[in-house]
Amino acid sequence: MPIRPSASRLGFILKLIGKSLRPATGEQHKPVLVDPSDLGVTFIGHASFLLQVGGLNILVDPVFAYWLILVHRLRRPGVRIQDLPPIDAVLLTHAHMDHLNFPSLRKIIRHTRRITGKAPIAVIPERVEDLVAGLGFSDVRSLDWWQSTSVGGVEITMTPAQHWGARVIRDVHRRYGGYVLRHGPHSVYHSGDTGYFPIFDEIRRRLAPQTALLPIGAYSPHGFLHVHMAPEDAVRAFLELDARHFVPMHYGTFRLSAEPMEEPLPRLLNAAKDAGIASAVDALREGETRIISSHQHTSVSHLPPRSMPSRLKNTGSARLEGFAH
Repeated sequence: MPIRPSASRLGFILKLIGKSLRPATGEQHKPVLVDPSDLGVTFIGHASFLLQVGGLNILVDPVFAYWLILVHRLRRPGVRIQDLPPIDAVLLTHAHMDHLNFPSLRKIIRHTRRITGKAPIAVIPERVEDLVAGLGFSDVRSLDWWQSTSVGGVEITMTPAQHWGARVIRDVHRRYGGYVLRHGPHSVYHSGDTGYFPIFDEIRRRLAPQTALLPIGAYSPHGFLHVHMAPEDAVRAFLELDARHFVPMHYGTFRLSAEPMEEPLPRLLNAAKDAGIASAVDALREGETRIISSHQHTSVSHLPPRSMPSRLKNTGSARLEGFAH
């Protein structure tokens, strides 16, 4: 008797839940604070980053939770909320639970208010306002694709994505996207969740980001590729962006799809080597801060060097080949 599609989906979900029921691993670190003239990129985990740009501290999609309903986190957040600097703005790319987490946002607001007496602002896609309105942000700014706002002199532009915005089944009206942040010589692009589609060249022409934070996981089964990128898709997007630095994200933290958890990064490194961009890829560990200097446009890591598995030693690594120290 054939399995009904609904039963098949349920089995897939139960399998993901079962495989995520193990203790989280990974180290936690205090973020390195950078000079206001430099760009600091701290990888927290999954799609969560602390960006230090233009003297501001900006969080993107901050999720510090260990549970997403029944899915358990497999890698610890690389930074603890209590170790964060005061946050000026929180950018949310869409309403999915692995990107917009209410307990994390409330704790971030309380943390910043304790330090400065003022809550951060939120920058969100249109039609997500009702989800964050009561959390305590000092201001909530909604953007549609290609619209911009300025926070403390940092220009923030929402970019298109190929995804969907519903938090639950029926709220499909919610918008979604990525962001490009620009200040002085620095520009950084966080794509949010997206499949590959012909937009990255236009982002290059309009906004010219030099640092690209791109997703490389949650691409299996094949139907997921409409809304997520495989590593090879991310390399293609990076080439079309014509950026200098490629920081992969959206892999290794939550089991959200069928590919092995350890598969995306080796596939990325192989694809990057084949494309001649191995030295551009910088796979940050959770809690690691990459500092990009405004003067020499060089990049410095602030964690001890990671030993590379032998199976990857010939694939190329930004930590070994790229970024002057």
